[in-house]
Amino acid sequence: MSELNLEQVPALRRGYRFQWEPAQNCHVLLYPEGMIKLNDSAGAVLAEVDGARSVGAIVADLQARFPDAEGIAEDILAFLEVAHERFWIEFR
Repeated sequence: MSELNLEQVPALRRGYRFQWEPAQNCHVLLYPEGMIKLNDSAGAVLAEVDGARSVGAIVADLQARFPDAEGIAEDILAFLEVAHERFWIEFR
């Protein structure tokens, strides 16, 4: 696992673009070699990744949007770690 902390600021890696893809009816992550289809949860997290807000701010915003989701903070952190390991995002 990475050394993820709440002060780090995630950003999409160079060459990656997050967008809604009508043909796929889901959010996708585009990169030069292809496309990654994202489920609703992954799309909600990556929609918050703007290169300016910290992991803590992203977690707080999503907890406010989805107050009934138990364990959401842990799920967000786990997803961000996986996204980092797969080189979709980097931390500043």
